[in-house]
Amino acid sequence: MTDIFTQLDGVEFSARAIDIDTGYEVFSHQPDRVLSTASIAKIFLLHAALRMREAGELRLEERLTRTAAERVHESGLWYLLDQPDLTVHDIGMLIGAFSDNYATNVLISRIGLDRVAEEVAALGYTDSALHDFLRWPRPAGAPARLSSGTAGELSDYMARLSLDELFDSSTSEIMRRWLGAGADTSMVASYFEPDPLAHYYYTRGEWIVNKTGTDDTVRADTGIAFTRQRRVAYAVFANWAPGTDRVLEVMPLMRAAGGLISDHLHA
Repeated sequence: MTDIFTQLDGVEFSARAIDIDTGYEVFSHQPDRVLSTASIAKIFLLHAALRMREAGELRLEERLTRTAAERVHESGLWYLLDQPDLTVHDIGMLIGAFSDNYATNVLISRIGLDRVAEEVAALGYTDSALHDFLRWPRPAGAPARLSSGTAGELSDYMARLSLDELFDSSTSEIMRRWLGAGADTSMVASYFEPDPLAHYYYTRGEWIVNKTGTDDTVRADTGIAFTRQRRVAYAVFANWAPGTDRVLEVMPLMRAAGGLISDHLHA
């Protein structure tokens, strides 16, 4: 099979897709390469919230009130809304569905970056992390990027989530439902042509649950794609140099990765 991830000079990829039930590797390219992943590590924030719920330290019904210090625009909806407080459950839904930056900052304030890091370490991951709040411009001394990670670790996370190895089955379904509301299906998921605003069901026999990350020099997508017979966990991350625009070249390769996954699901 031709390695589609070597076709673009000046673009670094980390990519991996595995059959969740057999371990068969659908594709792999530099799965241990650490890249910037933009909003991908918001997954670990949601994971930490559910772990705290299991420990009795957080209730999904708890209401969190946003502050001006946490306000950030761009991705999300909450900054456009009047409602000043939301439940943890609804904040998680905004993060999963729209990668909501304001909601992310409010939840980080409640949970703490240190607790998120502890939960990532407990997963056994050493190269993937959520580094900071959302803020712009980034002040001197702040982490240079929001998050980083490897396709190996994020595809592993998605496989474990699918297998209910991270939580009990009902808690796993909360996480899958948060991510399953994701409205960004522009990357790997685009091959499956789901309705971006409503796809938590089979579309032409395929189901996709995913989280994406987008920045000026980043496109990243990780998730689970499955039919009634097979399940694939995947992660595809792409980075390129500041001051260049490679989006129109990268996106077709992300879609092609979805095609390879679909081919395996129907093989």
